[in-house]
Amino acid sequence: MASGRLSIDLNAIAANWRSLNARTDVETAAVVKADGYGLGSARVAQALAEAGVRRFFVASAEEGAALRQSLGEGPEISVFSGHMAGDTSLIRQAQLTPMINSLDQLLRHLDALPGHGFGIQLDSGMNRLGLEPEEWAAIREIALEQRPRLIMSHLACADMPDHPMNRAQLACFTQMTQGVDVPRSLAATGGILLGREYHFELTRPGIGLYGGLPFEAAMPVVRLDIPVIQTRQLAIGESVGYAAAWTAARVSKIATIAAGYADGLIRAMGPQAQLWHGGQALPVVGRVSMDMIGVDVTDLPQTPPSLQLLGPDQGVDQLAACAGTIGYEILTSLGARYHKAIV
Repeated sequence: MASGRLSIDLNAIAANWRSLNARTDVETAAVVKADGYGLGSARVAQALAEAGVRRFFVASAEEGAALRQSLGEGPEISVFSGHMAGDTSLIRQAQLTPMINSLDQLLRHLDALPGHGFGIQLDSGMNRLGLEPEEWAAIREIALEQRPRLIMSHLACADMPDHPMNRAQLACFTQMTQGVDVPRSLAATGGILLGREYHFELTRPGIGLYGGLPFEAAMPVVRLDIPVIQTRQLAIGESVGYAAAWTAARVSKIATIAAGYADGLIRAMGPQAQLWHGGQALPVVGRVSMDMIGVDVTDLPQTPPSLQLLGPDQGVDQLAACAGTIGYEILTSLGARYHKAIV
């Protein structure tokens, strides 16, 4: 096999949801946007539905419509981007709940789909999506008369528990929603870990379900094994890959593995990254190219048929650190060429 094997543990995803759910006294939803963080939204959502999830969040109406086909009727599917121009038929047919972000979206929704459920997204300080406090104050009574299904906001710094933005946003969201008789949601994974005052009536974990920080207790979800195409012996002074970026300082054995930046192994991870075999770290040598990476296997007694990039020895956040990025980017960048296996 010339492509890597990406093993996905759906039981671990469900277990991570149960663990986060156990930290609250309220409903726990699940975020499955970006094709279930790159792992396949249909299979991820089905496993979560079996675990007890009744509300899912996606980024766009197109994602929501695809998810509805997988889940069937019953679970609620909310759309973070709200009711965009051109979304009306998808929202109606797939019975989606748009999270309204602006007055224009609210007017569009009430005009095009009167009586169809919706939610409201408020900007409590992140300055990304949602109605700002002044806008919300101007339309609050009109919006509440239509009985929204949820009012939500999003924390900017929840993965930094001591950051003052957390308390500021909590205070802002509390003030903006004071006296409303509508379920509220502020906490994603990081917000759940901040404590019960951030939970309100619904939480909506994302990255923690998939084994990523800041949920340090998460079970690992993915394993990536990449086949070795070829090995070669290098003399001292010989180089590997484009721009001769790595030069052998000793007689070396180099394995070329069948993955590169076209498979989501971003080029920036470069020489900081390692692959693993039998608990032994094996450094990447030379530049990450489109379809191949060089790995120094000199210290292995024998070269195995594949090397592991993600697994018990190295999770998505450790790999992300090699590239100066975050686990989200690693997960959602994993390419379509891998053979995906459910374990």
